[in-house]
Amino acid sequence: MGKVWNYLNEIFSKEGVVHLTLIDPDIMKTPPEKASKIAEISIASGSNAIMVGGSTAFGILDETIQKIKSKVDVPVILFPGNVSGLSKYADAVFFMSLLNSRNVYWVSGAQALSAPFIKQWNLEPIPMAYLILEPGATVSFVGDVNLLPRNKPGVVLSYALAAQYLGFKLVYLEAGSGAEKAVPIEVVKTVSQNIDIPVVVGGGINTPEHAKDVIKAGAKLIVQGTFIEKTVLNDGGKSLKKIISAIKET
Repeated sequence: MGKVWNYLNEIFSKEGVVHLTLIDPDIMKTPPEKASKIAEISIASGSNAIMVGGSTAFGILDETIQKIKSKVDVPVILFPGNVSGLSKYADAVFFMSLLNSRNVYWVSGAQALSAPFIKQWNLEPIPMAYLILEPGATVSFVGDVNLLPRNKPGVVLSYALAAQYLGFKLVYLEAGSGAEKAVPIEVVKTVSQNIDIPVVVGGGINTPEHAKDVIKAGAKLIVQGTFIEKTVLNDGGKSLKKIISAIKET
């Protein structure tokens, strides 16, 4: 694997857990200048890298990444919602497959369309299986997802094991961006204890106590997006710093 994957693994080794800040480059909600400020405060608060992705607006992804990279000296990793979510200015891309989608496009079609660009731009691909649990929020609608049940950890584990055996480097468990119900701790625990690749958890993590519980359950990476968008510009990253301190001390 490449530099960014090695960077993440170094943090695993030194600190035990990686914190990722997710920024959605939406021209209406998070224009480039605002996105770069959020990234700057987040990294100063202890976050380890920046993810950029979501419902991207045409023409601002490149500008957003360039603005972010002018403010922070950490990897910027693409979190593409579709082929349009790629940029040659990023350092790496989470090369994701939405394994529990009903639509093969989200499992392998979009990946095939994007692969030539990743090759051409020399982006570092980090293979990641993306699993969406109930309630799912926007991503379940867009990705035509067969939502995994919250009360059936074994079902989620089956998909996670399949991801490992297919060769993915990471498994991302999410209940949807800004979801009111986060991924259940029991699900995180069951998956983490029974697979050999790092588990990523995102969606609905808003307190130090909850974040700490997710790490204690075995997650190696935590992703926060909506919480960061709502807090860091208002409090200068104080709330985020408390969460990151909590997970790094676990």
